[in-house]
Amino acid sequence: MQFKDYYSILGVARDAKPEDIKRAYRKLARKYHPDVSKLPDTEERFKEVGEAHEVLMDAEKRAAYDAIGTPGSDQREFRPPPGWDTGFEFSGGDAGAGFADHSDFFEALFGRRGSQRRGSAAFQERGEDHHAKVLIDLEDAYQGARRTVTLRVPVPDGQGHVVLTERRLEVSIPRGVLPGQHLRLAGQGGPGSGGAPAGDLFLEVVLRPHALYRVDGRDVRFELPVAPWEAALGAEIDAPTPQGSVRLTVPAGSVQGRSLRLKGRGLPGDPPGDLYADLRIVLPPAESDTARRLYQEMADKLAFNPRATLGV
Repeated sequence: MQFKDYYSILGVARDAKPEDIKRAYRKLARKYHPDVSKLPDTEERFKEVGEAHEVLMDAEKRAAYDAIGTPGSDQREFRPPPGWDTGFEFSGGDAGAGFADHSDFFEALFGRRGSQRRGSAAFQERGEDHHAKVLIDLEDAYQGARRTVTLRVPVPDGQGHVVLTERRLEVSIPRGVLPGQHLRLAGQGGPGSGGAPAGDLFLEVVLRPHALYRVDGRDVRFELPVAPWEAALGAEIDAPTPQGSVRLTVPAGSVQGRSLRLKGRGLPGDPPGDLYADLRIVLPPAESDTARRLYQEMADKLAFNPRATLGV
């Protein structure tokens, strides 16, 4: 995916004020308007200029865009840093409310969140709903928890710049919450006008990557190392789970990649998910005379060709 340098597209500095951005946009929009320009790439340039204007004129999007910094020399291979947008509080519509002509770069950063905002406020109008992503640990999804989350809120400073302020909220994480699920905090969105109630804050749950487990819906998987003799002969071994270790039976004749199912030990729910232990056979190193002798004995006595299925 190609990085979009919105400042270069409009020809403005990174500290440009809104009026400078608006002036540059108007000039380029006239230049590349399909009804005016005869250049072969005018439609693409017109969309690109409009997208740059949308991001840089929106205080929230501009702050989020600036937070990713600038890419390296190969802008074609740009990928947003993992979890770059967690903790950013956006107002207005959530993903799906945007326009159809955004670039892949835009949608990788903001989803399909558009710039549509409400019109002039009536005397009484409920506040806008806000949206943010929050990282939680897998253990919190299993057990439920109460956590303090810190959100970064982009706020214009009145001088044409955007500053990030922080606010902290106590959040109850329900047991069995799934990645992508939204937690609603009533009244924690934008303020209402004319005495109308505030909007709500919706927190999208993102699971922090775990060193051992990976989540697939309510099911959870992990790799379980076993010795060759445990896989071949069968064994009773201790295996970890997010809720503590369990005694697990490895059936005789197990092969690499075999999955052992622990029913109901996935993420809680109705019904709960399952936990799968994917067997990974680990060979002991031939670092001693005894180990080398045993390997040589197997080579001499076992009629085993690991490449038999390849026809060689």
